[in-house]
Amino acid sequence: MKREIKIGDRMVGDGYPAYIIAEIGINHNGDLDICKQMIDAAVHVGVDAVKFQKRTPEISTPPEQQKQMRETPWGYITYLDYRYKVEFGEKQYREIDRYCKHKGITWFVSVWDEQAVDFMEKFDTPAYKIPSAALTDHKLLQHTRKTKRPMIISTGMSTMEEIRAGVSQVGTEDLVITHCTSTYPCEPEELNMRMIQTLRDEFSCPIGYSGHEVGLIPPVVAVSLGACLVERHLTLDRAMWGSDQAASVEPGGFERLVKYIRVAESSMGNGEKRVYESEMSVLKKLRRVVSEDD
Repeated sequence: MKREIKIGDRMVGDGYPAYIIAEIGINHNGDLDICKQMIDAAVHVGVDAVKFQKRTPEISTPPEQQKQMRETPWGYITYLDYRYKVEFGEKQYREIDRYCKHKGITWFVSVWDEQAVDFMEKFDTPAYKIPSAALTDHKLLQHTRKTKRPMIISTGMSTMEEIRAGVSQVGTEDLVITHCTSTYPCEPEELNMRMIQTLRDEFSCPIGYSGHEVGLIPPVVAVSLGACLVERHLTLDRAMWGSDQAASVEPGGFERLVKYIRVAESSMGNGEKRVYESEMSVLKKLRRVVSEDD
């Protein structure tokens, strides 16, 4: 069976160009104008989709974290209050939906709780992402699967047993599994890129990569190892306030990243050795001993 699914109007899987997602997440810091600037940047660099995060803060924030105090641009407030500050509601998502359609770019979200899934069903987005933190929330996995939309599940901070258990809740049809290490930013020695092949060997669905490292090399390596979907965080400025900014890529870097991935794809070939027509003039000029095949 061929590894492929359809997200919106794009096929994703082996033999297709890598599906590149610019993860806006909460790097907009709750500001819709910044969000639109990020969408504009994503369109300019040529990604396939932008992605956000949808939470119901009082549900998705662990109880022991809710009352912890935090320094923020809005003052010294609780972690739960901070979560509300960066959370878009229906009015903002209606505008995001309108703006993305106007710009001609696909958008969807990571859903962190069942209520967030129900909220997002208003918008008819083409897929849902399950973040690494929610991989072991089997009720959320089952609830999301009931929408019958394609799913992407991320595997950071999870064991193989937890990955298998999560996949067993939703099956491999219309599923992409992304390898991920949930450190922001992640050091190279903890990226463990060979996990892409491990996941390909075990699961019959498309395998992708969700990265939080500094730099542009690992996503290109991921595609070379068989990843058919790549996700990186986008930011307007890595010096902006926010927990994900330092592990994000600025627009200029993202534009190079997209180009590097496309060059990597075009350079992979089919693994069968051949002599190219472009080599013939060099062969005639430099080869002194001609084999019988020549």
